[in-house]
Amino acid sequence: MSLGWIDPSLFHDFQAEGTDAHRLCTMEDGWVERFGHDILISFKRVLVRERLNQELKEWADAIPFEFERVFARFVPRKNEQREPPRLICGDPADDLQTIATERRLKFGIDFGAGFSVGLFPDQRENRSFVRHIAPRKLLNCFAYTCSFSVSAAYVGAKTLNIDLSKKSLARGRENFALNNLSTMGHRFVADDVTAVLPRLARNGEKFDVVILDPPTFSRSPGGKTFHVENDFEKLLVDSLELTERSSHVLVSTNCFTLREHALEVMARYGLRAARRAGTFHRSPQPPDFPPGTGASSIWLTLR
Repeated sequence: MSLGWIDPSLFHDFQAEGTDAHRLCTMEDGWVERFGHDILISFKRVLVRERLNQELKEWADAIPFEFERVFARFVPRKNEQREPPRLICGDPADDLQTIATERRLKFGIDFGAGFSVGLFPDQRENRSFVRHIAPRKLLNCFAYTCSFSVSAAYVGAKTLNIDLSKKSLARGRENFALNNLSTMGHRFVADDVTAVLPRLARNGEKFDVVILDPPTFSRSPGGKTFHVENDFEKLLVDSLELTERSSHVLVSTNCFTLREHALEVMARYGLRAARRAGTFHRSPQPPDFPPGTGASSIWLTLR
């Protein structure tokens, strides 16, 4: 794995394409990401945070690149121990919300809303693939702030967004507004995905793109839990009931025990269980993410 700071030429390529949300550096126990004029350092050891903060200043001087604030967040072993980023450089009176762009689409960023700030840069190429295929109807499971749906709506799709969090879906609506996209014809459902998918199947709904990008672990208000390692296969089988020939399904996860080979095994099992056939496609590795980092993803195209 090639670690370190991205090449200045890549930084300027991002600038030229209208992207200011991307990875700047990857190390063994930490990484640095840019969101607009702000920086987020993620670290597993305090010494790594200090090293990244110092190297950031040196790297930015060499580009040159002027940033306004630096936030840092500790990456714990257990998800339930995650906390929002903390400001380590900049004016504490400034608004914790800002806007970042990805290939000229705008997304709201909030450094005070939780561990995740609103956009996952490692899904950039998958969002671009959605724009490329221009679906008619997209189902966004675990929609979070609806970045996949914004990408789809930008090219004319109607979307259904499902997430347990009403606040996340409200931020998703705001992302539509940031890009002058109407929410008419788009649905936002605050509910458990595993309960919604069978209802959609009973209603005969079909989608030509389904996004399955679940968290490693989640718990519904009723106490029902979702473990990606145990429950992803059934989730995929249920989602296949909502697809037709030539539909695309994104199977993606940040769970470190489920890399691409494991995802492909799950996808093949899902196809057999649903008595369907399909082919596999992988989006290009984002150039700012060294191999083996970021989300593992496979696109499944139904036949």
